[in-house]
Amino acid sequence: MSDDTPFIHRNLPRLLLEAREAVMLHTRPSLREHGLSDQQWRVLRVLGEHAHVPGGVETGRVAREAFLLGPSLTGVLTRMERDGLISRSRCEQDARRTVVRATPAGLKRVKSLSNTIEAHYAWMEQRLGKDRLAQLYVLLDEVIALEAPAGADDEDVDEDIEEDPA
Repeated sequence: MSDDTPFIHRNLPRLLLEAREAVMLHTRPSLREHGLSDQQWRVLRVLGEHAHVPGGVETGRVAREAFLLGPSLTGVLTRMERDGLISRSRCEQDARRTVVRATPAGLKRVKSLSNTIEAHYAWMEQRLGKDRLAQLYVLLDEVIALEAPAGADDEDVDEDIEEDPA
């Protein structure tokens, strides 16, 4: 750093964004080939990870895990439902809430893309080394935990999300 700046440390948020973009440079072409935006992929990835949940995933949880704000998620889900990738329904336990699940076509896309993405991760592991990549994951998890606000993992917190698909 130069003498005229008050900053001592490097810009960590910018570096994390730059690292994300570097990784996404390898992923985005595959997403586009499958007709998906980054946001749609994040939603499908979340739904693929929770495909075993019989009742579906509440939209608030999808928003949190896909890092999408409620209004953005509503538009993303509307387009994905139109394209046959997801289905939405009312939660059986609480009709005020909406649950989402990937359709068979959506899960097929997750499976197809996961092969490409896992191949990229294997390349990263080969280049960085298994131990260093594992260390990166541990460090990122530690930073996330360190910076997480108290009570951030409460499951009953739900964002205001426009849930009426009509």
